Amino acid sequence: MKYIKFAILFLCSVQLYAQSICHTDIMNGEPLIPVDKTKQFVKYNFSDLWLHTENDLIYGIIGNEHQRILIKFLEIVKDPVNPAQYVVKGKSSVKGNVCSFKGKITIQEIKESKRVNFGVDDEFKGIAKTQGLLIAKYELFEDKVQKYAGVFSGILKTKWYLDKNNSLKYDNININSDGYFNNAFVGAWKIYDNGLSKKCNWGDYRVPNSNCDFDIGAGEFNVSEKYMKNGWVDIRLKNMAPNPAIIKTKGAAKKKDWWM
Repeated sequence: MKYIKFAILFLCSVQLYAQSICHTDIMNGEPLIPVDKTKQFVKYNFSDLWLHTENDLIYGIIGNEHQRILIKFLEIVKDPVNPAQYVVKGKSSVKGNVCSFKGKITIQEIKESKRVNFGVDDEFKGIAKTQGLLIAKYELFEDKVQKYAGVFSGILKTKWYLDKNNSLKYDNININSDGYFNNAFVGAWKIYDNGLSKKCNWGDYRVPNSNCDFDIGAGEFNVSEKYMKNGWVDIRLKNMAPNPAIIKTKGAAKKKDWWM
């Protein structure tokens, strides 16, 4: 009987822990140096960092029910006149409704971090010369002639580092740590027709600023049963399935990308 009680207490503690994961801190407790270094780092081209992650590892929500939204950046070009601004083209998809969008990302602030952790066994120590956080605002305008079109706007946060050759890199140094995420887009979507606004966030590996009971994954992203019906069935199945290398069908045709 005491073992049953222990198991129940353990499961309850896991559930409580899972419900406290809101993913609001992209730095995961890592302190930033308060001085704004935008003038020093704005010359670098950050576009590759926003195109870095495979689309099936970018997760997004729209609305209070956390309906799944898919976002794909097709092209990001640094403005040759304004080094803090980037022109963006891409597509969004909600419940199979695909819209094209165009817009811009404008850098507001860049800061360096006081990093003390350099990955597993400090594998990046001596490789990362300096690292930090970029903060930008974004406005993405869906094509008005398309169905259920609107505007995405909000704040983007991106972790980056410079290697010993002063090359700008996507910061995946602590990617193996629980709760890691990057390229956090946090804001809203407003429909053109009636101005209705909905919460809309997306990011690499996790959904930033989601409801605390949404993402129940510790080591990797996973969705609680409460939200599964809102477009997340495949994520639940993926986390429940055995090794995909074992169950992969031989000669199976590659599924067409939704943005094509």
